[in-house]
Amino acid sequence: MDTRREVQALAAYQTVASHGGVAAADPQGLVLMLLDGALERTARLRIAIIEKNYTEKARAINRTLGILDELRGSLDFDVGGEIARNLDALYDYCSRQLLGVTVSLNLDTVDEVLRLLNHVRLTWLAVRAEAAKPAAA
Repeated sequence: MDTRREVQALAAYQTVASHGGVAAADPQGLVLMLLDGALERTARLRIAIIEKNYTEKARAINRTLGILDELRGSLDFDVGGEIARNLDALYDYCSRQLLGVTVSLNLDTVDEVLRLLNHVRLTWLAVRAEAAKPAAA
């Protein structure tokens, strides 16, 4: 499957899943939904750069930045402490990198943001799985 079709398939799935998912999602699930959205839009950004579709590039960057702002706004520094501060710095870094892509069109930078956000997503999946385990007796 080519990258464009993968993004379209992911977008279609997320549209259907998000309508029913938001209402029933736990906090970790909501963060995962935001990360999925950021990853999907960043993948769209990559395609837009390759295809020289600068309108879609701007749209994808703006939407990803909006999601990163939501992720930053959801951080609880009192409860999350150092982890929340590190996530805040990471989301800020990703935002600044994407802002630079508006001019540079650097795919390596886009790929770096994709790797970083995917790493955070995988970590959230692990946290969610650990939280779902029954407490040891």
